[in-house]
Amino acid sequence: MEREDLFGKVNDFIVYLQKEKNSSHHTLRAYRADLEGFFDFLRVKKRKQVDQNAITLFMGFLLKYGLDARSVARKLSCIKSFFKFLKKTDVISENPAVIIKTPKIKKHLPGFLSYAQVEKAMQISNPRDRAIMEVLYSCGLRAGELVNMKIADIDFNRDEIKVKGKGNKQRIVPIGKPAKNAVLDYLGVRRNPDKCKAAGLNVPELFLNYRGGSLSTRSLQRIVRKYLVRLARAAGTNPHILRHSFATHLLENGANLRAVQELLGHASLSTVQIYTHMTTKRLKEIYRKKHPRAE
Repeated sequence: MEREDLFGKVNDFIVYLQKEKNSSHHTLRAYRADLEGFFDFLRVKKRKQVDQNAITLFMGFLLKYGLDARSVARKLSCIKSFFKFLKKTDVISENPAVIIKTPKIKKHLPGFLSYAQVEKAMQISNPRDRAIMEVLYSCGLRAGELVNMKIADIDFNRDEIKVKGKGNKQRIVPIGKPAKNAVLDYLGVRRNPDKCKAAGLNVPELFLNYRGGSLSTRSLQRIVRKYLVRLARAAGTNPHILRHSFATHLLENGANLRAVQELLGHASLSTVQIYTHMTTKRLKEIYRKKHPRAE
């Protein structure tokens, strides 16, 4: 199929990601930018036909001019998803991206906070911000899962939260007592017009911004960074580090790997196994420090 005909399907793909996959606004913008960059490259190279060679040429160009393997892999993943969608919707009969190999990426273990750091991070006077931080750590949520959470999703009697994850897959996760109490404190403020100018607005999402609308992912990132920047390096102030800490602390305290998988909402057990490397590394450090014949 020709380049411009395929480019005309980018909008359809973005709508599909939004409605069927429940992708975040950040993901949608990134995918659109990646695909527009790909087709701009093909125009400059005057490649009218989009085939396996055209995609390989684009990948080679990115690597040659300094883009790291992780970023190239992300762009290739976007292109593969796009062509998978086109084949699924019968726009094309063959997927030219399916056999293209992803560039090798050095394994990177995600960072996590110690429990002492988590305790320090939760010393927050603002009720909304404390509730956000407590829920992220207590439930191991992704940023998008937290900002889309509705008040009605919390069952305070059963101490559970209904979470809508990737691909609109739902799971039930328990909420710990500190997080539950923090949410109840925040709701007391949120519903009081004298204490919160957003009170009384008909917004179903639990966490509001200061204008009374639902919280954005970008705003959430700023909030988390505010409380973690004094405890961790800049790279460790993303909301995801609380999710990593949640999983790591569970495994360090003897939680079953399969249970952690379900709590995180991962489809594959292999995705969760990276945390076992983290805990093994930590155990080795403890062994070397504490065992009398370790050295």
